Amino acid sequence: MTTAATISAPTSATPGLDARTVSTMTATALAVADMIGIGVFTSLGFQVASIPSAFSVLMLWIVGGIAALCGALAYAELAAAFPRSGGEYNFLTRIYHPAVGFLAGWISATLGFSAPIALAAMAFGEYFKGIVPGAPPLLLGLAVVWGVTLVHLSGIKHSSKFQNISTIIKGALILALIVAGLAYGVPQPISFAPSAIDTSYIASAPFAVSLVFVMYAYSGWNAATYIAGEIREPAVSLPRSIIAATLIVISCYVALNAVFLYTTPISAMAGQLDVAMVAGKHIFGEFGGMIVGALICIGLISSVSAMTWIGPRVTMAMGKDYALFRPLSIMSKNGVPTYAILLQLVIVSLLLMTQSFEAVLDTIQFSLTLCSFLAVLGVIVLRWTEPNLPRPYKTWGYPFTPLVFLGVTAFMMYHLVVERPLQSLAGLAIMLTGLAVYAYLQRRPVVGQDLNRTQHG
Repeated sequence: MTTAATISAPTSATPGLDARTVSTMTATALAVADMIGIGVFTSLGFQVASIPSAFSVLMLWIVGGIAALCGALAYAELAAAFPRSGGEYNFLTRIYHPAVGFLAGWISATLGFSAPIALAAMAFGEYFKGIVPGAPPLLLGLAVVWGVTLVHLSGIKHSSKFQNISTIIKGALILALIVAGLAYGVPQPISFAPSAIDTSYIASAPFAVSLVFVMYAYSGWNAATYIAGEIREPAVSLPRSIIAATLIVISCYVALNAVFLYTTPISAMAGQLDVAMVAGKHIFGEFGGMIVGALICIGLISSVSAMTWIGPRVTMAMGKDYALFRPLSIMSKNGVPTYAILLQLVIVSLLLMTQSFEAVLDTIQFSLTLCSFLAVLGVIVLRWTEPNLPRPYKTWGYPFTPLVFLGVTAFMMYHLVVERPLQSLAGLAIMLTGLAVYAYLQRRPVVGQDLNRTQHG
């Protein structure tokens, strides 16, 4: 009997199935939009509460950015070697075994993108309520999710335009906030130069703990790998888009936090969740909170759009490989996986209406981090097991860059297990339920050609 270990993409001639229409610019915009969400606007208040040093706080974002860039450099090698949609599902299947890839795909297709979309949508509703008092956050969140989904159902062409425009607007507003802060903000009596005490801050436990949340703010740098099958000239475009997006976001994050520190007293930000609103009021006056709220709302629409695009591509890739999920791989005449997008819409809507998305997000964090860890580790594994594998792009700084990412990620997983043992174990349990599904799928007919013959071809 042929098992699921020998499956691959189908050879269907469905319209749009093999079309590569996404440009490097759109792939970059997708990754930028996926990264810049709510994290950078909310985490500084908790950082300065225990690290009251401008230099140390900026180093926190620089170190986190370097770790993310190291991960991006490693993913670029994998994406160029295996230019198929699916992200970790594709990588782990090819590096280790289809069962490992299926577990990564299972968590991504079910909750890995749905929960962050629901969180971003609800955050949109809450911030919009700050602009228009009395507005219902839940209805606004649902409206954003459904509206963005309709755009993506209309086809790749419209999705690309919407993603590019919304990300450009987001970037322009962030740049405007940075410029306005430097031009009109009242400078605070702080120094960005290092001092003797910064050594103790950087070596402290609060710095290490804060780094975990900074890395979450950077998550999304691998976004383009999930739509690799739709990108033109992936061997060239994927590395460029992944690395460019990460560098852009590092610059934005460091500059934004520098402006917040430059314009707003640390005492006013310490312990505050809505630190961006606090800084906005110090820069623009009382009206500033509404300005920043509007900026965040626009940014969240861009983030919801990016994840709405990315998530169904994992489901689509799994549908190409497994007969049970084959309907989820069906492409519309506009080149989008309609049923996969609708499935994600249903899951997101349920999470929003049951208000369970934050608990789900806490639960799956360890599993998602583990998938990224295994993917980057795979770069090292493949250098040993398949030295002759065609690699259009090779990781810059190998092996040091992958090791940096692996070290930071291992620390994050350790912290999650120590601080949230029940959630971490529950996340692993959800992931491992995929094993039962995988075992069942092995008994079903195989879709496509032999993976062993096609995965490196």
